Formats: sequence, structure tokens, C-alpha cells
Amino acid sequence: MACSESGGEEREPTQANAAPRKPRILLAASGSVAAIKFGNLCHSFCEWAEVRAIATKASLHFIDRAALPKDVILYTDDDEWSSWNKIGDSVLHIELRRWADVMVIAPLSANTLAKIAGGLCDNLLTCVVRAWDYNKPLFVAPAMNTLMWKNPFTERHLMSIDELGVSLIPPVKKRLACGDYGNGAMAEPSVIYSTVRLFYESRVQQGGSSVQPAGS
Repeated sequence: MACSESGGEEREPTQANAAPRKPRILLAASGSVAAIKFGNLCHSFCEWAEVRAIATKASLHFIDRAALPKDVILYTDDDEWSSWNKIGDSVLHIELRRWADVMVIAPLSANTLAKIAGGLCDNLLTCVVRAWDYNKPLFVAPAMNTLMWKNPFTERHLMSIDELGVSLIPPVKKRLACGDYGNGAMAEPSVIYSTVRLFYESRVQQGGSSVQPAGS
């Protein structure tokens, strides 16, 4: 599996002296022009972790699939439906939630932010979030026009996801793709990567990680 271990049911017995496996990071992109940086983001995380990726239909307008690491499979809504035919088949959004140690949504569009805050789950990405175990970290890096970022709904939605336990990686001020200047640009992939890695490794040092040895 893409930059990752197989999620099969058969498992090798864990050795007492087995080395810890790499973190499992689920990266997701929603429909913002900042999704052009998604390939760069995936490359950053693949240096450190096992990576699986999700893209919404809108984000595919901006993602260059050829720029993704060759071992990363990009899951879409089509995969959610094609992988299930009958009772007993695996459900992709549940399998991805179970697999991941951390989820990172970058970019998080205004629309997907509103969906998550309202509890909607109408695509693969939002279904994973709705089924998420909030004992595990979930980070979001918003990207939107400045006036969309300043819109009162945005503040309400951010408060709602904060109550869920979602961690915010704030946008930055710069010239936006639309030509406006102001806050709303997604944080750079290097900043997103370093923020998540620092948080995760600090949690491991404090004994709060659920990561098991390789082979689990």
C-alpha cells in the first residue's frame, strides 16, 4: 500500500524486540487552489512516515497526480463506493480511520470546514472525519480568500471543530491566487510537516502514543 504497510487482517507475531513502526499519516486535500502544493506535502511526510492520501472531487482540479510520491495511492470518492459491494466488505472511510495515527487536512477549504463543523459527511474525506477517533490527532490547515477567512461563519465553524479536538495550523498573510492580499493562504507544507511531527514526537515521548512495534 502507498508509502504504507498492508492493512490485511493476517498479522505477523510481534517480536518483543521489534523496532517501532513509522507513524501512519492520513493526508487529505479539499477544494482550494492551495491543493497544488499537496504533492509537496506528501513528499515531506513520506520522508518520516507511512502516508495514505485522500482528495475531494474539487481538489482534483488542482492536484498534479504525477507530482505525488510514486508509492502514495490517492483515494477519492470513487474508491469509497467501488470498494463495497455487499455486507461484510470493508468500508474505506472506516479502514482509513483505523489505519491512521494522525489525520491532516491541508488545504481545508471554507466549504469543507463548514461541512465538518455541521457534521456533514457526503464524501470520503468528511466521512473519515465524522468517524474519527478524537483520541488521535487531527490537524487542519485552512486556505481561502481573506474575506472568506474573516466571514463570521468561519469563526463559528472554527470554534465548533476546536470543541471536537481538531488542531488548527493557521493560514498566513500573503498575495493570494485570486490577486487579493491578506490572511487566508495555507501554511507552507514544511510548516505543516514540522508542526505535526513535533506534536507527534512530543506525544510519543510523553507515553501518549498508540504506535505499536513493526508488524502490528
